[in-house]
Amino acid sequence: MRTVNRAAALAATLSCILASAAPALALEPRERGQERASRQSNRETSQRDQVSLVLESVSPKIARPAPSSAATIRVTGTVTNKSGQPLPGLQVNLRYSASPAGSRGQVAQWASGSPGQLGGVADEQPLQQAAGAGGSQKFTITGNTASMGLSGFGAYPIGVEVTSNGQPVAGQTTFVTYVPKGKGFAAPLQVAWVWPIIGGVHRANDQNFMNDRLARDMAAGGRLSGLVGAASAAKREARTSSVTWAIDPALLDDAQAMTAKNGYTVRAPSRNAKATRRPQNKDAVNWLSALRETSKNEPFFNLPYSDPDAVALVRHKLGAHLTTAYNDSRAVNTQVLGRQPTVPVAWPPSGAAGKQTLTQLAKSAGLDPKTGAFLMSSREYQSQAQTLTPTAAARVPTDGGQMRAVIYDEGLSDIISGDTRSPGSALLVEQRFLAETAMITAESPTRRTLVVAPSRRWNPDPELAKRLLVYSAKADWLDERTSVSDTAAAAPGDAAFQGYSSAYERYELGELYLRDVQAIARRAATFRAILNPEVNPYQRAILRLESSHWRGRGPQAVQARTMVSNELKAEMEKVHVVVPTNDRVSVAGSSGRIPITIANDLRGRRVRFRFEVVSQSPGLQIGRLEPRDEQVIELDPGKKHTARIPVQASGNGNFKVRIQLYTPTGERGRAYGTGEDLTVRSTLYGRWALLITGGGLAVLFVGVGVRAMRARRRRKAEAAGDGSPGMGPAGTTGSPGTGFPGDGSGLPAESAFPSGPEFPGGTGLHTGPGTGSAPGSPGAGPAAGPWSGSEAGPGPASGAGPTAGAGSASSEAGTAGTGPTAGTGTEAWAGPAAGPGSEPRPGTGTGPAPGSGAEPEAGAGLPGASPSPGDGTAPGRWDGHQG
Repeated sequence: MRTVNRAAALAATLSCILASAAPALALEPRERGQERASRQSNRETSQRDQVSLVLESVSPKIARPAPSSAATIRVTGTVTNKSGQPLPGLQVNLRYSASPAGSRGQVAQWASGSPGQLGGVADEQPLQQAAGAGGSQKFTITGNTASMGLSGFGAYPIGVEVTSNGQPVAGQTTFVTYVPKGKGFAAPLQVAWVWPIIGGVHRANDQNFMNDRLARDMAAGGRLSGLVGAASAAKREARTSSVTWAIDPALLDDAQAMTAKNGYTVRAPSRNAKATRRPQNKDAVNWLSALRETSKNEPFFNLPYSDPDAVALVRHKLGAHLTTAYNDSRAVNTQVLGRQPTVPVAWPPSGAAGKQTLTQLAKSAGLDPKTGAFLMSSREYQSQAQTLTPTAAARVPTDGGQMRAVIYDEGLSDIISGDTRSPGSALLVEQRFLAETAMITAESPTRRTLVVAPSRRWNPDPELAKRLLVYSAKADWLDERTSVSDTAAAAPGDAAFQGYSSAYERYELGELYLRDVQAIARRAATFRAILNPEVNPYQRAILRLESSHWRGRGPQAVQARTMVSNELKAEMEKVHVVVPTNDRVSVAGSSGRIPITIANDLRGRRVRFRFEVVSQSPGLQIGRLEPRDEQVIELDPGKKHTARIPVQASGNGNFKVRIQLYTPTGERGRAYGTGEDLTVRSTLYGRWALLITGGGLAVLFVGVGVRAMRARRRRKAEAAGDGSPGMGPAGTTGSPGTGFPGDGSGLPAESAFPSGPEFPGGTGLHTGPGTGSAPGSPGAGPAAGPWSGSEAGPGPASGAGPTAGAGSASSEAGTAGTGPTAGTGTEAWAGPAAGPGSEPRPGTGTGPAPGSGAEPEAGAGLPGASPSPGDGTAPGRWDGHQG
């Protein structure tokens, strides 16, 4: 007996060591449970590859002494020969141990071991039908509690072994819990359940589901439907409930989105995936209704929205996001459930967190230091009696001092979170749950509390989930009349907090990933700032990217992050500067106004913003904006705003400007987007140049008409024989002049664009070479240099001869430039011909001196002599009226 006790103690110690191994620490409970269940189901692998053994039932679940009907233990199952050849002497045996488990470590050892380690054999049966190749046979084997030697309270191992000619080829070990007439335990074990309603991440942004898995989970037979249905059925059967609901509002939010009357959209996060429209999901409608009804009178607590990786966020200075997540949780509760949490509890991912994370969680969740509590894994605690399961009430340190903690049993959570949907697996979990709780009850005579918290994304067989709740209420050694709140308020036990293990860190969301998520969050905050009213449509999308669901799912997390980033970029670009297709605008002159148009192409969203136009070229100045453009601009959906921006260029050429939008907050706000570059092209052709050119053309046409009329009269007079041949006295001709009036500049007296408030700090004028010349100087036309002022245009080419005259809007009669002395004829002619083949000819009349203004027909600046060959329209010659 001493040897057996030492073996049991050694097994318990080994179990504790294995339980604290680093790789197991970092896994989610469900993953650990699946790993352990996999080891159990795959033992004796080589034999099981040849022979399949599935246990289908063990009854009774709780055995009692004879002559009770519960004294006979029946085990049923199916054996299948998969070896491809006959197996001679195939039979099934029921094996057992007459001693109950001495510790939870020994329970684990038996569960993972072969039935051959159990010394007793209660029944044997041949399997003739299964012996043939491909054969299969159902069986029922029995044992009696008295003959098997079951006497004291506890968990007794029983095993089903399949042998061929005495050699084991398959086996499975399970347990039966025996309760004697006197019950055999001092005090029942109080059990409180945490019922997780957590769905993972199904949407990257608010508009699109990444898959339709949630629809399957809420449908009949789905994971979420099974959880709510099991809790409801257990409540009806047991007429009581020990469930405290742990609800992620992101799941409620997703389900609510699926109930929209116009349906919802599913689009995978891959680059070329196409969106598919789904109709309103009736299963989601029914599931939400069932959840409200089942949980309405029961305690519940919230996870922060989308269950973020709290430890990673605090580690990388993003703890404020937890506050946002809790605030969003409260909003969803009000909208979907119509009530707020009743249990002040925070549950960090994997039930593990350090002091800093717990401090931030308490602050974000609004936990009262005196009444608030944390739901923690038992792996984070060490009891003084290492072989004793600690009671669930404990303490945990924060920066604000010690706070309450509720410890859930990690080992039991692993067991029930494993695979329970494959054939036979639910039975093994059910029997193991009863055995573990019986063992915990037998460990100590004092009354203790056990908290069971399955994996966050628990996917049990619904019937098993219901039976576990019923057992918690009706099993002889269990008393479910407690809750997580009652446990938190109880006196703490002796379990000491061990701190956050570094083994978890490798499974947290990484720095580089969160850095990119933070960049998206900053852009989303900028987008929020221009919306009116100010809301952040990407706030929940960012919280989803920070979910602990992404632990161990790196590639999928990156895909979701890329999807959100691209969606946000596309939305922000809908508030934009409308630029020409060639990114150019032109200014007809050195000064003018360029149009800048800003559009709001967002659907259903009003925006507010400021904008700024900055010159990127030293030769271009930006004037002062209109008052309405300097204020915050508001745009309704689908509307545009156009501003005319004053600019002044120092000459011809292309000049760069940048248009940048800003958020309306603060003195300047934050830059919105990357801005747009625009090229401003200055041509220096303005209104004055057009007026001068138009006036010159008018004078040209009038002069041509007058000369034609005079030439016609002259020809008539010559034909009649009276009048002069058009030759004047030899000495009356003067030297040819310039043909230009006044100072030869062709410019108005003052600039058409004076300096003013639009262009502070300078006159805003540019005076190039050749803006004027001395009287009589050739080639002093407007084209000798650029126009001064803003809108001057080009004149005739330099040295164009007789292009002068009334070329200036300010010139008057009598102010013409110097020319040859007038002759005696009746006509005044321009100076030297500019056209080829012409020569000067003296006039015959006695006209007035140049510039005298005595002959109104001639106009200002008309020279005296005419070198015309006689028709008055010599090629290459200009009449003075046309200057």
